[in-house]
Amino acid sequence: MSLPRRLLIANRGEIACRIARTARRLDLETVAVYSDADAGAPHVMACDRALRIGPPQPAASYLDIEAILDAARRSGADAVHPGYGFLSESAAFARACDAAGLVFVGPPAAAIRAMGSKAEAKALMERAGVPLVPGYHGDDQEPARLQGAAEALGYPVLIKAVAGGGGKGMRRVERAADFAAALEACRREAAASFGDARVLVERYVLRPRHVELQVFADRHGNVVHLFERDCSVQRRHQKVLEEAPAPGMTPARRAAMGRAAIEAARAVGYVGAGTVEFIVDPEGAFFFMEMNTRLQVEHPVTEMITGLDLVEWQLRVATGEPLPRTQEQLRMEGHAIEARLYAEDPDRGFLPSTGTLSHLAFPAPSPTVRVDSGVVEGDEVTPYYDPLLAKLIVHGPDRAAALAQLRSALAQCRIGGVASNLQFLRRLVATQAFGAADLDTALVEREHAALFPAAQAPPAEAFIAAAAAYVLPAGPSPRGAALVRTERWASPWETRDGWRMAGSARRVLDLRAATGSARVAVEWSTAGPRFELEGVSGGAQVDWQDATTLVLEWRDQRRTVTAIPSGDGWQVFTSCGASVIALVDPLAPRAAQAGHGSHLRAPMPGRIVRLVAAPGVVARAAPLLVLEAMKMEHTVLAPDAGVLEGFLVQEGDQVVEGEELVAFAPVGAPTRAAGDAA
Repeated sequence: MSLPRRLLIANRGEIACRIARTARRLDLETVAVYSDADAGAPHVMACDRALRIGPPQPAASYLDIEAILDAARRSGADAVHPGYGFLSESAAFARACDAAGLVFVGPPAAAIRAMGSKAEAKALMERAGVPLVPGYHGDDQEPARLQGAAEALGYPVLIKAVAGGGGKGMRRVERAADFAAALEACRREAAASFGDARVLVERYVLRPRHVELQVFADRHGNVVHLFERDCSVQRRHQKVLEEAPAPGMTPARRAAMGRAAIEAARAVGYVGAGTVEFIVDPEGAFFFMEMNTRLQVEHPVTEMITGLDLVEWQLRVATGEPLPRTQEQLRMEGHAIEARLYAEDPDRGFLPSTGTLSHLAFPAPSPTVRVDSGVVEGDEVTPYYDPLLAKLIVHGPDRAAALAQLRSALAQCRIGGVASNLQFLRRLVATQAFGAADLDTALVEREHAALFPAAQAPPAEAFIAAAAAYVLPAGPSPRGAALVRTERWASPWETRDGWRMAGSARRVLDLRAATGSARVAVEWSTAGPRFELEGVSGGAQVDWQDATTLVLEWRDQRRTVTAIPSGDGWQVFTSCGASVIALVDPLAPRAAQAGHGSHLRAPMPGRIVRLVAAPGVVARAAPLLVLEAMKMEHTVLAPDAGVLEGFLVQEGDQVVEGEELVAFAPVGAPTRAAGDAA
């Protein structure tokens, strides 16, 4: 059987772009599918053809099996690659593709079904002799039975959805009093994400590392592993940094884990790419956690150390070819690290962020730097899909070199228009713990002080650059910038940039950011404008290098700063991060005070899944309601002790970011009159 002639890519984002690149190299015709939210997305442009499959909601588009099959029929595709996420681990989808005569680029439906159930997978692994974390994996899902199992194991325990992964439907429980609420949240999240509310309960391994092995199997009985990846650095049980090989891995332990991973694949008759995931305790003992029956988000680090294209392997194995290499022929070289760039706000509990990507810049690709992204500048980040913007992957001869490369690459990234985890990642890879490979799944919590420092005012060069952006004639003009030159250049009398026929001119700009303010004086003379920051000696010369880049000559140093319009101000990127800086208009009326500040607003677009509290007196941090966004639940808490006067939304409502959710009066504040709150 030869490679497929026409490949339908049943996914979106960076993985769809990634598959399209490999398919093009193999001379395959590619077909993209898209929802109404994705009509102009990069993955659509990357393919030879594109077909609409439905509205933005995943259930009516990317998760609609019949819509995907119909697209395959209309396009004449003979193979379907599911990517990861969406239908990639759906046994029903694999069976439907087989029934339609399509090559499914993935494992058999039976293997997906077996490994899709964590409970069934653990039973299979136990019979195959693969080590397991002690826990309860039974069918009895009564809350009392599950809590009894937790108490028998001893706290802390981990509640996990039987189906799915990615941190959804998972909670760590420290004490018996918290078990019932955590169980309910896990079930609700699991049902929403995977259509299956069943859970299992396991002992929580203290200071665990998350180490996984990439496995590949063909239809001829051959199974290999392509070495391990360390995925310990996580937030909300979701991976943030991944690297290969795992730091501190000994040849003996690698061999033992490799044998266990291969046995796990053999136990289910596996075919294709899969990942066997293990928990490793501080003493080096490892326990089977789950098997992901698909390509993983972090597969590029394996490609970087092996020099292989895993998507090509998938396509060849799916069409009946044997594995391209034996275990003895596989080699790894150097060290690779991947950082995931998300549209999310780390300072708000990593809440997803939506909006338009007003500015997007990544380092130039090279043999040692790879950028996998499914978005471009100007794209809209919507609430419908995972907020992953890009993966930044680096390679070096050893871990120290790869880490230095990653730090440099992150410093070159620019993301404007949405909140992102870029600065968080820069702080994370700069921590002593990560530098020393002192890894475990609680690293983010352990390094909280370094990763979430107190808000700092923007550096001096950011204020100087913002002032220059307001008064110098290059660069686009943000709305409300009163000092930038006009569009017409008929004569110098039509400019407002400080030009004088003779003598000098001086203007003072009051600038404000969310975390500080500054006054910058601009003085024009025959030598050009000079910028002085109040209270800081020495002036700066500033020139535009291009439409978004300013070069500052200040204090005998040359600094390059990016400035792009943002609302009524400028978003300024320096080596210290990004800040939005606006000009203070002394004649503008003060913004009206919003009542007593008694309304709690939606932190992001989403769906109200549960109203938790009852109207009346509530304590500080008491749960009020649960909001679901991007398949994750977020609990809205009382900001202080006070009175919950009523809800302004109902369960099932879709809300937009900033929409009022509840009427809440802090202690001592006036309350609403009866009947005002819904």
